[in-house]
Formats: sequence, structure tokens, C-alpha cells
Amino acid sequence: MKTTNKIWFAIAIFLLGASSSCVFAQYPDRPIKLVVAYPPGGGTDIIARLIAPELGKQLGQSITIENRGGASGNIGTDSVVHSPPNGYTLLMGNIGPNAINVSIFKKLPYNPEKDLMPIALVAITPNVLITSPEYPIKNIADLIKLAKSQPGKINFPSAGNGTSSHLSGVLMNSMANLDMVHIPYKGGGLAITDLLGGQVQVYFATIPAAMPFIKSGKVKAIAVTSEQRSSALSDLPTIAESGLPGYSASTWYGLYAPKGTPHEIIETVHKALVEVLKNPNIKEQMLQRGFEVATTTPAQFATFIHSEIAKWAKVVKIAGIEPE
Repeated sequence: MKTTNKIWFAIAIFLLGASSSCVFAQYPDRPIKLVVAYPPGGGTDIIARLIAPELGKQLGQSITIENRGGASGNIGTDSVVHSPPNGYTLLMGNIGPNAINVSIFKKLPYNPEKDLMPIALVAITPNVLITSPEYPIKNIADLIKLAKSQPGKINFPSAGNGTSSHLSGVLMNSMANLDMVHIPYKGGGLAITDLLGGQVQVYFATIPAAMPFIKSGKVKAIAVTSEQRSSALSDLPTIAESGLPGYSASTWYGLYAPKGTPHEIIETVHKALVEVLKNPNIKEQMLQRGFEVATTTPAQFATFIHSEIAKWAKVVKIAGIEPE
């Protein structure tokens, strides 16, 4: 009897393995959901909508975008963490909820390194400091002079606490000894709306979100936050070269899956994403919107995330930001 049980057990294991292999081989066999942890209009939403159609073509299934904003990206990110790890719910993450928020929130509902599986870094972009065309500054030196003369009077919005738009302003306050006031929003699109309405004065926006307003003349671009000039706004100086030496801050975006997603599925999505990012048309569209393509392997992305968490923890500490 024991021998018979062992035989049946072996058969069951074999059939389970065969069934699992079949599932992997068929993936995906239905539409995929790509979660953006912000409202429409910000940089994360823009890049998700840019690559989703082509990624869907590569995978042979449609990809729908689901915007789940709130809590500086934590709500949407946490929803993916608690989604079935079957490859049908993915996350377009970014520097905020996937790196900075570790140091900003006392009780982050997830661990970005343990609860999510990195698929690949997708793009990097500096922020761009923008203001209304009428605001009386032409460069960073002007802003620093004005802010020193009006402590607590200049408001800068962000896409939420802990986002790069928040810490870009915090870093400037810290380095230049300013007292600009941070106003958090639920997303970058809402922040730009209030900038246009005059409720806030300057905004460290992502280039993709700001580009249409810069091109239309609705906002005035002052400088980019990266160490080097952006190829998307090549005539615009960096903050470091126009009034605040040593300043540097950039935003990045990457694709994730919930913890426990089979490695075969991770590799399938990664392979498809690499093909999308090699597409010259996609590269050009991304460049026009201010994104620099930055493809990695899952392992390279994991290492990058770890280094970013450490980097921004130091910035938060230096700036004296108390976790919420």
C-alpha cells in the first residue's frame, strides 16, 4: 500500500509540474492591469500610457491602466502588493513609493524590496523647476534671492509627501538655507493646475508632466534638477550651474510585480519590455516627453532600488524631515 501511495504521489507531483509549466507557457491568456499609484496627468501615468500599448502587443494581450492615487503613492502600490502574484496585475512604480517613502513614513504598509518583484528600470528623468510666466524670477539665483527676502512666503507643491518633487524642494531649502513651504497634492497633474491658478509659486515637476505646458508657454521653465542638462530641454541650465552648485535630484520609473510571481512570468514580461524600449519610435516619443530610457535586468534593478533607498534616507535625515 505504501508503495502504491508513493507512486500516486509521484504522479501527482509530475502532473502538478506539467500543469504549472502549461500555465507559464500560456501566460498571458487574458488582459493585464497596470496600476499607476497616482491620478492621471503625472509622469508615472504618462510613461505607463506610453509603453502599455506596445507592451501589450509584445505579450499578445491588452493592458489597461488603473489609476489609484493617494498617500504619496502608497495606496496604489499596496494594492499591487496584495494582488494575486500571477502576472495579471503589474505596477508602474517610481522613486517615491518605491524608495523615498521608506524614510518618510513610520508605518509604510509594504516593504518595496521584500513585497514587490522588480522587473526592470524603465526610464530616468530630472525634474524641472517651473513657475508662471509672470513670476519675477529668471533663474535659480533670482529664486534664492527672492526666497531669502520672503521667508515662508513662497509655496512649492509636490505630487505627495516623499515624492521627488517634494524632496527636490527640500534639498534646495537645505542647501540654500531657504524657507519655501511645501504643499503636498495627490498627484502632479493637480499640482500643475494650482500653479497655473497662482495658489503655489514654483514647482519641481517631472519633465513629462510639465513639457506640454512649457511648449504652450503656460509655464516658464527655470532649470532642471539633474547633474547634467536634459536632452529633452537642452537649452535649459541645471540648478547646479545656475545658482546652487552641487545640487542634483532625478526621478526614475520601473516595472514591478507582486512578491511570489513566478520567475518565468517575470522573465516573459521583462523580455517583452526590453523589446518595447528598443523600439526607435518609443525611444523618440519618450525623449520628446522628457524620459531617458534606462533598461536593466531584474537583478540590476533590485540593486539600484537598494542604493536609492539608502541615498534618499540620507537626504531625509540631513533635511530633518520627521517621518509621518
